[in-house]
Amino acid sequence: MNDGSSVAQLAATLRDELIRYPEGAKLPASRVLVARHQVSPVTLSRAIATLAAEGLVTSRPGAGVFKATQQRRTGTAGDVSWQEIALAAHPPLGGVDPATRGAGAAGVLATLTSPPPEVIDLNGGYLHTELQPERALGAALARAGRRPGTWSRPPVEGLPELREWFARDIGGPGGTLAASDVLVAAGGQSALTTALRALAAPGAPVLVESPTYPGLLAAARAAGLRPVPVPVDADGVRTDLLAQAFEATRARLFVCQPLFHNPTGAVLAPQRRAEVLRIARAAGAFVVEDDFARRLVHADSPALPLPLAADDPDGVVVHVRSLTKAASPSLRIAGLSARGPVLERLRAIQVVDSFFVPRPLQETTLELVGSPAWAKHLRTLAGALRDRRTAVLTALAAELPALLPQRPPYGGYHLWLRLPDGSDEREAAASALRRGVAVTAGGPYFTAEAPAPYLRLSYVGTPGTAQLEDGVHRLRQALS
Repeated sequence: MNDGSSVAQLAATLRDELIRYPEGAKLPASRVLVARHQVSPVTLSRAIATLAAEGLVTSRPGAGVFKATQQRRTGTAGDVSWQEIALAAHPPLGGVDPATRGAGAAGVLATLTSPPPEVIDLNGGYLHTELQPERALGAALARAGRRPGTWSRPPVEGLPELREWFARDIGGPGGTLAASDVLVAAGGQSALTTALRALAAPGAPVLVESPTYPGLLAAARAAGLRPVPVPVDADGVRTDLLAQAFEATRARLFVCQPLFHNPTGAVLAPQRRAEVLRIARAAGAFVVEDDFARRLVHADSPALPLPLAADDPDGVVVHVRSLTKAASPSLRIAGLSARGPVLERLRAIQVVDSFFVPRPLQETTLELVGSPAWAKHLRTLAGALRDRRTAVLTALAAELPALLPQRPPYGGYHLWLRLPDGSDEREAAASALRRGVAVTAGGPYFTAEAPAPYLRLSYVGTPGTAQLEDGVHRLRQALS
Protein backbone atom coordinates (compact mmCIF):
# COMPACT_ATOMS: atom_id res chain seq x y z
CA MET A 1 0.00 0.00 0.00
CA ASN A 2 2.28 2.73 -1.19
CA ASP A 3 0.25 4.55 -3.83
CA GLY A 4 -0.91 8.15 -3.59
CA SER A 5 -4.38 7.28 -2.28
CA SER A 6 -2.92 5.18 0.59
CA VAL A 7 -0.59 8.01 1.56
CA ALA A 8 -3.47 10.49 1.55
CA GLN A 9 -5.66 8.20 3.65
CA LEU A 10 -2.93 7.59 6.21
CA ALA A 11 -2.09 11.29 6.38
CA ALA A 12 -5.76 12.05 7.07
CA THR A 13 -5.86 9.43 9.83
CA LEU A 14 -2.69 10.75 11.47
CA ARG A 15 -3.99 14.30 11.15
CA ASP A 16 -7.06 13.30 13.18
CA GLU A 17 -4.94 11.48 15.76
CA LEU A 18 -2.73 14.53 16.29
CA ILE A 19 -5.62 16.25 18.06
CA ARG A 20 -5.00 13.98 21.05
CA TYR A 21 -1.34 15.01 21.40
CA PRO A 22 -0.13 18.17 23.13
CA GLU A 23 2.24 20.42 21.21
CA GLY A 24 5.79 19.10 21.26
CA ALA A 25 4.70 15.55 22.15
CA LYS A 26 6.48 12.66 20.48
CA LEU A 27 4.51 10.36 18.20
CA PRO A 28 4.83 6.57 18.51
CA ALA A 29 7.82 4.95 16.82
CA SER A 30 7.63 4.15 13.13
CA ARG A 31 7.37 0.40 13.69
CA VAL A 32 4.41 0.97 15.99
CA LEU A 33 2.59 3.14 13.43
CA VAL A 34 3.34 0.68 10.62
CA ALA A 35 1.82 -2.18 12.63
CA ARG A 36 -1.12 -0.13 13.90
CA HIS A 37 -2.20 1.14 10.48
CA GLN A 38 -1.13 -1.90 8.43
CA VAL A 39 0.92 0.13 5.94
CA SER A 40 4.41 -0.12 4.54
CA PRO A 41 7.30 1.96 5.93
CA VAL A 42 7.39 3.85 2.61
CA THR A 43 3.74 4.84 2.89
CA LEU A 44 4.27 5.94 6.49
CA SER A 45 7.34 7.98 5.53
CA ARG A 46 5.42 9.76 2.78
CA ALA A 47 2.45 10.47 5.04
CA ILE A 48 4.76 11.93 7.71
CA ALA A 49 6.42 14.06 5.01
CA THR A 50 2.96 15.34 4.02
CA LEU A 51 2.19 16.38 7.59
CA ALA A 52 5.62 17.96 7.94
CA ALA A 53 5.03 20.01 4.79
CA GLU A 54 1.75 21.21 6.33
CA GLY A 55 3.62 22.30 9.45
CA LEU A 56 1.80 19.81 11.67
CA VAL A 57 4.79 17.72 12.72
CA THR A 58 8.55 18.03 12.87
CA SER A 59 10.95 15.16 12.23
CA ARG A 60 14.21 15.07 14.18
CA PRO A 61 16.71 12.50 12.86
CA GLY A 62 17.63 10.06 15.61
CA ALA A 63 14.96 11.38 17.95
CA GLY A 64 11.61 10.78 16.25
CA VAL A 65 8.56 12.70 15.02
CA PHE A 66 6.94 15.36 17.20
CA LYS A 67 3.75 17.38 17.02
CA ALA A 68 4.75 20.85 15.88
CA THR A 69 4.42 23.88 18.10
CA GLN A 70 2.06 26.27 16.37
CA GLN A 71 3.23 29.84 16.07
CA ARG A 72 0.57 32.29 17.21
CA ARG A 73 0.04 35.32 15.06
CA THR A 74 0.00 38.50 17.05
CA GLY A 75 -1.37 41.90 16.22
CA THR A 76 -4.28 42.87 14.00
CA ALA A 77 -4.72 41.89 10.36
CA GLY A 78 -3.32 44.37 7.87
CA ASP A 79 -5.36 46.37 5.36
CA VAL A 80 -4.62 45.03 1.86
CA SER A 81 -7.42 46.90 0.10
CA TRP A 82 -4.81 49.25 -1.44
CA GLN A 83 -3.75 46.40 -3.74
CA GLU A 84 -7.01 46.60 -5.69
CA ILE A 85 -6.02 50.05 -6.88
CA ALA A 86 -2.36 49.20 -7.47
CA LEU A 87 -3.14 46.14 -9.60
CA ALA A 88 -5.58 48.05 -11.82
CA ALA A 89 -3.88 51.43 -12.04
CA HIS A 90 -1.29 50.63 -14.70
CA PRO A 91 -1.91 52.01 -18.20
CA PRO A 92 -3.19 49.47 -20.74
CA LEU A 93 -0.46 47.18 -22.05
CA GLY A 94 -0.57 47.52 -25.85
CA GLY A 95 -4.31 48.14 -25.67
CA VAL A 96 -4.92 45.02 -23.57
CA ASP A 97 -6.67 45.41 -20.22
CA PRO A 98 -3.94 44.71 -17.64
CA ALA A 99 -6.44 42.89 -15.46
CA THR A 100 -6.49 40.06 -18.00
CA ARG A 101 -2.78 39.40 -17.47
CA GLY A 102 -3.55 37.56 -14.27
CA ALA A 103 -6.77 35.93 -15.50
CA GLY A 104 -7.51 32.62 -17.12
CA ALA A 105 -5.75 30.23 -14.74
CA ALA A 106 -8.93 28.46 -13.64
CA GLY A 107 -8.74 25.90 -16.45
CA VAL A 108 -5.13 25.09 -15.58
CA LEU A 109 -5.78 24.84 -11.86
CA ALA A 110 -8.69 22.47 -12.53
CA THR A 111 -6.37 19.87 -14.05
CA LEU A 112 -3.69 20.38 -11.39
CA THR A 113 -6.02 20.00 -8.41
CA SER A 114 -6.09 16.48 -7.01
CA PRO A 115 -9.58 15.38 -5.96
CA PRO A 116 -10.12 13.70 -2.58
CA PRO A 117 -9.20 9.99 -2.43
CA GLU A 118 -12.84 8.91 -2.53
CA VAL A 119 -13.45 10.76 -5.84
CA ILE A 120 -12.73 9.03 -9.16
CA ASP A 121 -10.39 11.29 -11.13
CA LEU A 122 -11.54 11.66 -14.76
CA ASN A 123 -10.15 15.16 -14.84
CA GLY A 124 -6.37 15.07 -14.40
CA GLY A 125 -3.78 15.67 -17.06
CA TYR A 126 -0.95 13.49 -15.73
CA LEU A 127 -0.35 9.78 -15.50
CA HIS A 128 -1.47 7.99 -12.36
CA THR A 129 1.46 6.53 -10.43
CA GLU A 130 0.39 3.09 -11.69
CA LEU A 131 1.26 4.27 -15.23
CA GLN A 132 4.47 6.12 -14.41
CA PRO A 133 7.88 4.44 -14.83
CA GLU A 134 8.70 4.95 -11.15
CA ARG A 135 11.40 2.28 -10.95
CA ALA A 136 13.07 3.51 -14.13
CA LEU A 137 12.90 7.11 -12.90
CA GLY A 138 14.37 6.14 -9.53
CA ALA A 139 17.20 4.20 -11.16
CA ALA A 140 17.90 7.07 -13.57
CA LEU A 141 17.99 9.55 -10.70
CA ALA A 142 20.39 7.34 -8.75
CA ARG A 143 22.72 6.95 -11.73
CA ALA A 144 22.58 10.67 -12.45
CA GLY A 145 23.48 11.42 -8.84
CA ARG A 146 26.70 9.45 -9.24
CA ARG A 147 27.78 11.34 -12.36
CA PRO A 148 30.71 13.72 -11.79
CA GLY A 149 29.59 17.32 -12.08
CA THR A 150 25.87 16.60 -11.70
CA TRP A 151 25.48 19.51 -9.30
CA SER A 152 27.54 21.97 -11.32
CA ARG A 153 25.98 24.68 -13.48
CA PRO A 154 24.84 23.45 -16.91
CA PRO A 155 25.07 25.45 -20.15
CA VAL A 156 22.12 27.86 -20.37
CA GLU A 157 20.97 26.18 -23.60
CA GLY A 158 20.98 22.74 -21.96
CA LEU A 159 23.36 19.79 -21.85
CA PRO A 160 24.76 19.09 -25.34
CA GLU A 161 23.91 15.38 -25.12
CA LEU A 162 20.28 16.12 -24.22
CA ARG A 163 19.96 18.70 -26.98
CA GLU A 164 21.33 16.12 -29.42
CA TRP A 165 18.79 13.56 -28.21
CA PHE A 166 15.90 15.99 -28.68
CA ALA A 167 17.16 16.89 -32.18
CA ARG A 168 17.05 13.21 -33.18
CA ASP A 169 13.72 12.62 -31.44
CA ILE A 170 12.03 15.58 -33.12
CA GLY A 171 13.64 15.43 -36.56
CA GLY A 172 13.42 11.66 -37.00
CA PRO A 173 15.91 9.47 -38.85
CA GLY A 174 17.96 11.53 -41.25
CA GLY A 175 16.35 14.75 -40.03
CA THR A 176 17.91 18.13 -40.62
CA LEU A 177 17.43 19.39 -37.05
CA ALA A 178 20.73 19.89 -35.23
CA ALA A 179 21.52 19.99 -31.54
CA SER A 180 22.33 23.68 -31.96
CA ASP A 181 18.67 24.24 -32.96
CA VAL A 182 17.37 22.99 -29.59
CA LEU A 183 17.01 24.61 -26.17
CA VAL A 184 16.22 22.53 -23.08
CA ALA A 185 13.21 24.00 -21.29
CA ALA A 186 11.57 23.30 -17.94
CA GLY A 187 8.55 21.50 -19.37
CA GLY A 188 6.06 22.22 -22.11
CA GLN A 189 4.24 25.05 -20.32
CA SER A 190 7.49 26.92 -19.77
CA ALA A 191 8.49 26.39 -23.42
CA LEU A 192 5.12 27.70 -24.64
CA THR A 193 5.40 30.75 -22.41
CA THR A 194 8.89 31.48 -23.74
CA ALA A 195 7.70 31.14 -27.34
CA LEU A 196 4.72 33.46 -26.81
CA ARG A 197 6.83 36.15 -25.18
CA ALA A 198 9.57 35.89 -27.79
CA LEU A 199 7.38 35.88 -30.90
CA ALA A 200 4.64 38.41 -30.13
CA ALA A 201 4.68 41.86 -28.58
CA PRO A 202 2.27 42.79 -25.76
CA GLY A 203 -1.11 43.70 -27.21
CA ALA A 204 -0.59 41.67 -30.38
CA PRO A 205 -3.05 39.04 -31.61
CA VAL A 206 -2.07 35.38 -31.49
CA LEU A 207 -4.09 32.81 -33.42
CA VAL A 208 -5.09 29.72 -31.44
CA GLU A 209 -7.17 26.66 -32.17
CA SER A 210 -10.72 26.68 -30.85
CA PRO A 211 -11.13 24.89 -28.53
CA THR A 212 -7.61 24.71 -27.16
CA TYR A 213 -5.50 23.94 -24.10
CA PRO A 214 -6.42 26.40 -21.28
CA GLY A 215 -2.77 26.69 -20.22
CA LEU A 216 -1.99 28.27 -23.59
CA LEU A 217 -4.78 30.82 -23.22
CA ALA A 218 -3.62 31.66 -19.69
CA ALA A 219 0.00 32.08 -20.80
CA ALA A 220 -1.01 34.27 -23.75
CA ARG A 221 -3.15 36.55 -21.61
CA ALA A 222 -0.49 36.75 -18.91
CA ALA A 223 1.93 37.97 -21.61
CA GLY A 224 -0.55 40.68 -22.62
CA LEU A 225 -1.48 38.96 -25.90
CA ARG A 226 -4.91 38.73 -27.49
CA PRO A 227 -5.92 35.14 -28.36
CA VAL A 228 -7.97 34.93 -31.58
CA PRO A 229 -9.81 31.60 -32.12
CA VAL A 230 -9.64 29.51 -35.29
CA PRO A 231 -12.17 26.62 -35.25
CA VAL A 232 -11.10 22.98 -35.24
CA ASP A 233 -13.04 20.08 -36.76
CA ALA A 234 -12.41 16.33 -36.91
CA ASP A 235 -9.44 16.90 -39.27
CA GLY A 236 -7.74 19.56 -37.18
CA VAL A 237 -7.64 23.30 -37.63
CA ARG A 238 -9.81 24.71 -40.44
CA THR A 239 -7.15 26.01 -42.83
CA ASP A 240 -9.68 28.09 -44.82
CA LEU A 241 -10.54 29.97 -41.63
CA LEU A 242 -6.86 30.13 -40.65
CA ALA A 243 -6.08 32.09 -43.81
CA GLN A 244 -8.99 34.44 -43.11
CA ALA A 245 -7.83 34.95 -39.52
CA PHE A 246 -4.30 35.89 -40.61
CA GLU A 247 -5.70 38.35 -43.14
CA ALA A 248 -8.17 39.91 -40.70
CA THR A 249 -5.80 40.26 -37.72
CA ARG A 250 -2.36 40.62 -39.34
CA ALA A 251 -1.17 38.21 -36.65
CA ARG A 252 2.39 36.90 -36.80
CA LEU A 253 1.89 33.81 -34.66
CA PHE A 254 -0.29 30.68 -34.70
CA VAL A 255 -0.13 28.05 -31.92
CA CYS A 256 -1.42 24.55 -32.64
CA GLN A 257 -1.42 20.91 -31.55
CA PRO A 258 -1.47 18.92 -34.83
CA LEU A 259 -1.24 15.52 -33.13
CA PHE A 260 -3.96 14.30 -30.73
CA HIS A 261 -5.19 17.82 -30.13
CA ASN A 262 -6.23 18.80 -26.62
CA PRO A 263 -9.18 18.58 -26.04
CA THR A 264 -10.72 17.12 -29.23
CA GLY A 265 -8.08 14.45 -29.95
CA ALA A 266 -8.02 15.43 -33.64
CA VAL A 267 -5.00 14.73 -35.85
CA LEU A 268 -4.27 17.35 -38.52
CA ALA A 269 -5.24 15.83 -41.88
CA PRO A 270 -2.39 15.26 -44.40
CA GLN A 271 -3.78 17.77 -46.92
CA ARG A 272 -3.95 20.46 -44.22
CA ARG A 273 -0.37 20.06 -42.99
CA ALA A 274 1.19 21.71 -46.02
CA GLU A 275 -1.58 24.31 -46.03
CA VAL A 276 -0.79 25.43 -42.48
CA LEU A 277 2.86 26.02 -43.39
CA ARG A 278 2.00 27.71 -46.71
CA ILE A 279 -0.52 30.06 -45.09
CA ALA A 280 1.84 30.98 -42.25
CA ARG A 281 4.75 31.53 -44.63
CA ALA A 282 2.61 33.81 -46.83
CA ALA A 283 1.62 35.81 -43.74
CA GLY A 284 5.22 36.12 -42.56
CA ALA A 285 4.19 34.34 -39.38
CA PHE A 286 5.53 31.66 -37.05
CA VAL A 287 3.77 28.42 -36.16
CA VAL A 288 4.34 27.12 -32.64
CA GLU A 289 3.80 23.35 -32.74
CA ASP A 290 2.95 21.91 -29.33
CA ASP A 291 3.78 18.21 -29.82
CA PHE A 292 2.81 17.21 -26.28
CA ALA A 293 1.18 13.84 -27.05
CA ARG A 294 3.59 12.10 -29.42
CA ARG A 295 4.68 9.69 -26.69
CA LEU A 296 1.06 9.04 -25.73
CA VAL A 297 0.24 7.00 -28.83
CA HIS A 298 -2.01 3.95 -28.32
CA ALA A 299 -0.89 0.44 -29.16
CA ASP A 300 -3.47 0.10 -31.95
CA SER A 301 -2.76 3.50 -33.55
CA PRO A 302 -1.92 3.85 -37.25
CA ALA A 303 1.52 5.19 -38.11
CA LEU A 304 2.02 8.72 -36.84
CA PRO A 305 2.74 11.66 -39.15
CA LEU A 306 6.04 13.45 -38.67
CA PRO A 307 6.00 16.76 -36.81
CA LEU A 308 5.37 19.89 -38.87
CA ALA A 309 8.91 20.89 -37.95
CA ALA A 310 10.25 17.94 -39.97
CA ASP A 311 8.76 19.42 -43.18
CA ASP A 312 9.95 22.96 -42.51
CA PRO A 313 13.36 23.95 -43.87
CA ASP A 314 12.54 27.67 -43.71
CA GLY A 315 12.21 28.09 -39.95
CA VAL A 316 8.46 28.75 -39.88
CA VAL A 317 7.86 26.21 -37.10
CA VAL A 318 8.94 26.59 -33.49
CA HIS A 319 8.56 23.12 -32.00
CA VAL A 320 7.82 22.09 -28.41
CA ARG A 321 8.43 18.46 -27.38
CA SER A 322 7.79 17.61 -23.72
CA LEU A 323 8.56 14.38 -21.87
CA THR A 324 6.42 15.23 -18.85
CA LYS A 325 3.12 13.73 -20.00
CA ALA A 326 4.64 10.35 -20.83
CA ALA A 327 6.80 10.06 -17.71
CA SER A 328 5.94 12.02 -14.58
CA PRO A 329 4.53 15.46 -13.71
CA SER A 330 7.80 16.12 -11.87
CA LEU A 331 10.01 15.36 -14.89
CA ARG A 332 9.58 18.88 -16.24
CA ILE A 333 11.79 18.67 -19.30
CA ALA A 334 11.06 19.76 -22.87
CA GLY A 335 12.90 20.53 -26.07
CA LEU A 336 12.21 23.93 -27.65
CA SER A 337 13.55 23.94 -31.19
CA ALA A 338 13.73 26.54 -33.98
CA ARG A 339 15.83 27.42 -36.99
CA GLY A 340 17.32 30.82 -37.75
CA PRO A 341 17.71 34.05 -35.77
CA VAL A 342 14.53 33.38 -33.79
CA LEU A 343 16.45 30.84 -31.70
CA GLU A 344 18.54 33.62 -30.18
CA ARG A 345 15.37 35.50 -29.24
CA LEU A 346 13.98 32.37 -27.58
CA ARG A 347 17.26 31.81 -25.77
CA ALA A 348 17.34 35.36 -24.43
CA ILE A 349 13.79 35.20 -23.09
CA GLN A 350 14.37 31.82 -21.45
CA VAL A 351 17.62 32.90 -19.80
CA VAL A 352 16.00 36.01 -18.33
CA ASP A 353 13.04 33.99 -17.02
CA SER A 354 14.80 30.98 -15.52
CA PHE A 355 18.60 31.09 -16.16
CA PHE A 356 18.72 27.35 -16.93
CA VAL A 357 17.06 24.00 -16.20
CA PRO A 358 18.65 22.33 -13.13
CA ARG A 359 21.42 19.99 -14.19
CA PRO A 360 20.37 17.03 -11.98
CA LEU A 361 17.02 16.98 -13.79
CA GLN A 362 18.74 17.06 -17.19
CA GLU A 363 21.17 14.31 -16.19
CA THR A 364 18.30 12.18 -14.90
CA THR A 365 16.46 12.66 -18.19
CA LEU A 366 19.51 11.57 -20.14
CA GLU A 367 19.83 8.45 -18.02
CA LEU A 368 16.14 7.67 -18.47
CA VAL A 369 15.79 8.08 -22.25
CA GLY A 370 19.09 6.28 -22.84
CA SER A 371 18.05 3.17 -20.93
CA PRO A 372 16.17 0.11 -22.26
CA ALA A 373 13.58 0.79 -19.55
CA TRP A 374 12.37 3.90 -21.41
CA ALA A 375 11.47 2.03 -24.59
CA LYS A 376 9.84 -0.70 -22.50
CA HIS A 377 7.81 1.87 -20.59
CA LEU A 378 6.55 3.48 -23.80
CA ARG A 379 5.39 0.10 -25.11
CA THR A 380 3.66 -0.70 -21.83
CA LEU A 381 2.07 2.76 -21.73
CA ALA A 382 0.79 2.42 -25.30
CA GLY A 383 -0.98 -0.81 -24.39
CA ALA A 384 -2.40 0.64 -21.18
CA LEU A 385 -3.74 3.73 -22.98
CA ARG A 386 -5.42 1.51 -25.59
CA ASP A 387 -7.04 -0.59 -22.87
CA ARG A 388 -8.22 2.45 -20.93
CA ARG A 389 -9.65 4.14 -24.02
CA THR A 390 -11.47 0.92 -24.91
CA ALA A 391 -12.84 0.57 -21.37
CA VAL A 392 -14.18 4.13 -21.33
CA LEU A 393 -15.74 3.85 -24.80
CA THR A 394 -17.37 0.53 -23.87
CA ALA A 395 -18.75 2.05 -20.67
CA LEU A 396 -20.04 5.10 -22.54
CA ALA A 397 -21.73 2.87 -25.14
CA ALA A 398 -23.57 1.10 -22.33
CA GLU A 399 -24.32 4.07 -20.08
CA LEU A 400 -24.32 7.23 -22.24
CA PRO A 401 -24.39 6.20 -25.91
CA ALA A 402 -25.47 9.66 -27.08
CA LEU A 403 -22.15 11.07 -25.87
CA LEU A 404 -19.91 8.67 -27.80
CA PRO A 405 -17.43 10.62 -29.98
CA GLN A 406 -17.76 9.91 -33.70
CA ARG A 407 -14.02 9.49 -34.19
CA PRO A 408 -12.27 8.31 -31.00
CA PRO A 409 -8.59 9.31 -30.86
CA TYR A 410 -5.78 6.76 -31.05
CA GLY A 411 -3.47 8.83 -28.89
CA GLY A 412 -3.56 11.15 -25.93
CA TYR A 413 -5.52 10.48 -22.77
CA HIS A 414 -8.89 12.18 -23.02
CA LEU A 415 -12.29 12.25 -24.75
CA TRP A 416 -14.25 15.36 -25.74
CA LEU A 417 -17.96 14.76 -25.06
CA ARG A 418 -20.62 16.93 -26.67
CA LEU A 419 -23.56 17.41 -24.32
CA PRO A 420 -27.10 17.97 -25.62
CA ASP A 421 -28.04 21.54 -26.52
CA GLY A 422 -29.28 23.47 -23.53
CA SER A 423 -27.20 21.48 -21.04
CA ASP A 424 -25.41 23.38 -18.30
CA GLU A 425 -21.88 21.93 -18.42
CA ARG A 426 -20.79 23.53 -15.16
CA GLU A 427 -23.78 22.11 -13.34
CA ALA A 428 -23.09 18.74 -14.99
CA ALA A 429 -19.51 18.79 -13.69
CA ALA A 430 -20.67 19.89 -10.23
CA SER A 431 -23.33 17.16 -10.16
CA ALA A 432 -20.74 14.58 -11.19
CA LEU A 433 -18.46 15.68 -8.37
CA ARG A 434 -21.31 15.25 -5.91
CA ARG A 435 -21.64 11.69 -7.25
CA GLY A 436 -17.94 11.08 -6.62
CA VAL A 437 -16.42 11.57 -10.07
CA ALA A 438 -14.39 14.56 -11.27
CA VAL A 439 -14.74 15.68 -14.90
CA THR A 440 -13.90 18.96 -16.65
CA ALA A 441 -16.40 21.45 -18.07
CA GLY A 442 -15.53 22.55 -21.60
CA GLY A 443 -15.86 26.31 -21.18
CA PRO A 444 -12.22 27.09 -20.22
CA TYR A 445 -11.04 25.58 -23.52
CA PHE A 446 -12.60 28.43 -25.51
CA THR A 447 -11.39 32.02 -25.78
CA ALA A 448 -14.88 33.38 -25.12
CA GLU A 449 -18.35 31.84 -24.76
CA ALA A 450 -18.42 28.20 -25.85
CA PRO A 451 -20.50 27.45 -28.96
CA ALA A 452 -21.91 24.31 -27.30
CA PRO A 453 -21.73 22.49 -23.95
CA TYR A 454 -18.91 19.96 -23.55
CA LEU A 455 -17.24 17.76 -20.95
CA ARG A 456 -13.65 16.62 -21.13
CA LEU A 457 -13.04 13.15 -19.73
CA SER A 458 -9.51 11.98 -18.92
CA TYR A 459 -8.62 8.32 -18.41
CA VAL A 460 -5.09 8.38 -16.98
CA GLY A 461 -5.74 9.62 -13.44
CA THR A 462 -7.13 6.37 -12.01
CA PRO A 463 -5.35 3.19 -10.86
CA GLY A 464 -7.09 1.01 -13.46
CA THR A 465 -10.03 0.36 -15.78
CA ALA A 466 -12.43 -0.69 -13.01
CA GLN A 467 -12.42 2.86 -11.65
CA LEU A 468 -12.97 4.24 -15.16
CA GLU A 469 -16.06 2.06 -15.63
CA ASP A 470 -17.38 3.08 -12.22
CA GLY A 471 -16.68 6.72 -13.05
CA VAL A 472 -18.73 6.58 -16.25
CA HIS A 473 -21.55 4.90 -14.32
CA ARG A 474 -21.53 7.71 -11.76
CA LEU A 475 -21.42 10.28 -14.57
CA ARG A 476 -24.58 8.76 -16.07
CA GLN A 477 -26.30 9.04 -12.70
CA ALA A 478 -25.22 12.68 -12.43
CA LEU A 479 -26.41 13.60 -15.94
CA SER A 480 -29.72 11.82 -15.52
